[in-house]
Formats: sequence, structure tokens, C-alpha cells
Amino acid sequence: MQTPDQLLALLSHHIGKGNGIGVKQLAVQLNVEPRQVRLLVSALRDKNHAVCGTPKHGYYIAETPEELRETTDFLIHRAKHSLHLASRLTKIPMADLIGQLHLPT
Repeated sequence: MQTPDQLLALLSHHIGKGNGIGVKQLAVQLNVEPRQVRLLVSALRDKNHAVCGTPKHGYYIAETPEELRETTDFLIHRAKHSLHLASRLTKIPMADLIGQLHLPT
């Protein structure tokens, strides 16, 4: 089993969006399945490492604040889309699904 630090060592050679590397390539280099790469990326992000990535650019370490913002925008959009789908499947309004407070009107 590979560790987040081993992935970080590989990504240290991929700084900036123009140097991104695809999940399949990382999986081959780490000798793991792509799903494991995604779990390792999540572990690095949980430790506050600026690991960016999109399907278009692959994974890379942020070189600029804008690159980090692009990735956070991508992640927020993906999370909102997933919540929307969950809301539709359960027929529960999004506000109720995520537990927003309702003010009396």
C-alpha cells in the first residue's frame, strides 16, 4: 500500500496546471488502482497540501493562488451537483437535505 507522502513526492515534479499528470499515469507509477490515487489525493488535501486537479489537467501542485481557486471552484461545483442529485433521488428539498435553518415567514 502506497502512502500519501509517496504520492506527494511524485507530484513534487508536477508543479502548475501545465504540468499536470493523469490519474492513470499516477496509478501506474505508484502501482495502485486509480481509486487508490484519488484516496491518497484526498489524504494530502486533508493535510492542507495544495493538490489541484481536474479531469482536463490531471493532478498537480498549485503554483498560483488562481490554480488553487480553480480547483476549489471545481470541487464546490461537483459537491453541489452531487447534493442536487441526492435531493432529486430522495425527493427532499435541497435545503432540508443539507439541514439549512428555515426562518418563519
